[in-house]
Amino acid sequence: MEHLTQASLPTVSGQPWPGINYFCTTRQGGVSTGPWASFNLGAHAGDEHDAVNNNRQRLRAMLPGDPVWLKQVHGAEVFDADEVAMQGPVNDLPVADAAVTLQTNRVLAIMTADCLPVVLASTDGQALGVAHAGWRGLAAGVLENTLYALRRRLPGNSAWRAWIGPAISQPCFEVGADVYEAFTEADPHSAVFFTPEKTDGKWLADLPGLARHRLLKVGVETIELSDQCTVNQADMFYSYRRDAATGRMATLAWRTG
Repeated sequence: MEHLTQASLPTVSGQPWPGINYFCTTRQGGVSTGPWASFNLGAHAGDEHDAVNNNRQRLRAMLPGDPVWLKQVHGAEVFDADEVAMQGPVNDLPVADAAVTLQTNRVLAIMTADCLPVVLASTDGQALGVAHAGWRGLAAGVLENTLYALRRRLPGNSAWRAWIGPAISQPCFEVGADVYEAFTEADPHSAVFFTPEKTDGKWLADLPGLARHRLLKVGVETIELSDQCTVNQADMFYSYRRDAATGRMATLAWRTG
């Protein structure tokens, strides 16, 4: 579901969610040029510092507070965003690939350019998490860890829902046997999300399908997929697999109270 925000920047979101605002930015509406054109939000992607800052200022105008940025490492660590009052320089960013909050208007943020952006929250909007899930983080349990962190913060809640945003689709995601084995050795049922390629030892992996499968296993009953492919929609999304030198989208989410 695509729409324009109050700042008239294109974003992608899902169905309305009581108590939660959330969206994923696109590559449109910013000032970056070259392979980063135009709304690149990644300070680590090789883009000019001033351009990224300008884009982030445009993003900030759409939000109720400063985003809680993370230093993402394709892992499974979850940061409790309620433990920090303010953030320091980029080198001091929390090293994590997910964050959770129970605070109103605390804006959680993760960046992607093919990996899965996942918003995960209680159905009543009391507890919120976001996660960056590439295949490594997904196999390592970043989504399960995010849910466990939310359950610790909101004990007794049994109703959860998730939104899986724009990411690489199965026809575009060729992987080797190492990726196949990372999932299927721990869970043989994961094999249905891999289609063998004609090239020996290669597979096409359904990353959104794997994420949905894992979320269902841990009790997330309502899961919406954006069904938008970052690789195939070059006018809308950055894709590291497609371009290598590229920008980053951000997925933002916050509790509205």
